[in-house]
Amino acid sequence: METQASPKDEVAEAVELELEAVIGFNDIILWDYKKRELMARLSLHKGKIEALAFSPNDMYLVSLGGPDDGSVVVWSIAKREAICGSPAAGLNVGNATTVIFSKCRDEMFVTAGNGTIRVWELDLPNRKIWPTECQTGQMKRIVMSISMANDDSFFYLGTTTGDILKMNPRTKLLADTGPAKDKFSLGVSAICCLKMGGLLVGSGDGLLVFCKSPSYKPIKKIQLQGGITSITLRGEGHQFFVGTEESHIYRVNFTNFKETLITTCHFESVEDIVFPFGTAELFATCAKKDIRVWHTLTNRELLRITVPNMTCHGIDFMRDGKSIISAWDDGRIRAFAPETGRLMYVINNAHRIGVTAIATTSDCKRVISGGGEGEVRVWHIGHQTQKLEEALKEHKSSVSCIRVKKSNEECVTASTDGTCIIWDLVRLRRNQMILANTLFQCVCYHPEEFQIITSGTDRKIAYWEVFDGSVIRELDGSLSGAVNGMDITVEGVHFVTGGNDHLVKVWDYNEGEVTHVGVGHSGNITRIRISPGNQYIVSVSADGAILRWKYPFPS
Repeated sequence: METQASPKDEVAEAVELELEAVIGFNDIILWDYKKRELMARLSLHKGKIEALAFSPNDMYLVSLGGPDDGSVVVWSIAKREAICGSPAAGLNVGNATTVIFSKCRDEMFVTAGNGTIRVWELDLPNRKIWPTECQTGQMKRIVMSISMANDDSFFYLGTTTGDILKMNPRTKLLADTGPAKDKFSLGVSAICCLKMGGLLVGSGDGLLVFCKSPSYKPIKKIQLQGGITSITLRGEGHQFFVGTEESHIYRVNFTNFKETLITTCHFESVEDIVFPFGTAELFATCAKKDIRVWHTLTNRELLRITVPNMTCHGIDFMRDGKSIISAWDDGRIRAFAPETGRLMYVINNAHRIGVTAIATTSDCKRVISGGGEGEVRVWHIGHQTQKLEEALKEHKSSVSCIRVKKSNEECVTASTDGTCIIWDLVRLRRNQMILANTLFQCVCYHPEEFQIITSGTDRKIAYWEVFDGSVIRELDGSLSGAVNGMDITVEGVHFVTGGNDHLVKVWDYNEGEVTHVGVGHSGNITRIRISPGNQYIVSVSADGAILRWKYPFPS
């Protein structure tokens, strides 16, 4: 007799299939470090992968799935396949979030998380892993970080409460905890055992401490910028590297316990990038609360200008290079000196709903700003004064991009209301309006200035006649996602675009065809620029990345 599936079962199965389709399977990518090439993709986990750990002799890799998956899987590195898997935590506790292998044996590892600490043994002949729950008595803790002693005698757990638990992997019992007072603020986010004994502890508020069990009182300490996310040793631990949430990497010498900042980057979405006129040596970017000036060749940060609790939407260099003009979400336009970062002047209440776009004229006498309410305002910049010349009220939604003609007699503004307007900057009136069924994100003048190209959320790149606003041609700029950034060469032969498909594309202007594609971004590209002299293309993205590309044609 056939048993018929109930409608309930069918619904459950359909929901599960739909969940799988939504969440998807994430890959673990195995790389050969020496050859810098991809060895294998290991796919088994649904959704997020929380943590990975290699066994001491590189025989196995253990991976920990996120909340939707909840399993721990052991992989054979030689065969590039899964050996076995198991649910990472029991039914009555939270998710496991960290994993570490034994330092001596390839068959033992530890997982820990919200109310769970487990020591696992790998049984290779039977292809099974056997967990043993560790006993912490009355203590209930959420583990953030984990580290194993070199001889496997103990492992240490950093918690959200700001204390450290020391566990014995053989007896599975708690050896000691600390510090009793002055716990680490915002939790112990990183922990690392030193070969000479003692621990390096990093806290969520950026404090790096050297301490020893059982008191865990700081013996040496330094304050770093941003919560500490990782600590990694070099050699015996005489020197080590520390990474923080604010995208800083520090090198610290153990003996004098002094930090050296070696690399930095933005840790929020990068909103804009500009080169100063006529030089490719430097460029400036803005993201959230800060503007940074970078040295192009060495990728080093030269200057950081910070305005706390504000967001910078756009920047531009004055043609003479004496000031950086910036647009902020508090409705102010701020000008800074590009060498020192000194605040030169502020235009208060420049726009009602934040300043969203900004541009300067080549005679350094005017600044054109666009606001969240759709107004375009022209400001006269004197030696000591900044005066509003005209407020141009045509756009119905925020202004996303402004470009000025070489002669300073005309400018074009793109807006998310589906219009691009060409303005006469002499009469301060509208010359021409372009309408399209899209949210315009970017606009460029062709160097001969009889055409403009635009793009936006409809993924189309459109060429328009400046004289009468008629469309000349439309190209498909992207197969998926909006085009957010665009720039054109000084000669007008090629232009570049970038957007939500994470690709940098170089186009032939006359043919309307893609000549080169750059793959490298892992977030939506927000803005893109070609350097003066056509040496580089610099693209910035929503994940905080700045990528410098070699310009594909001889400059």
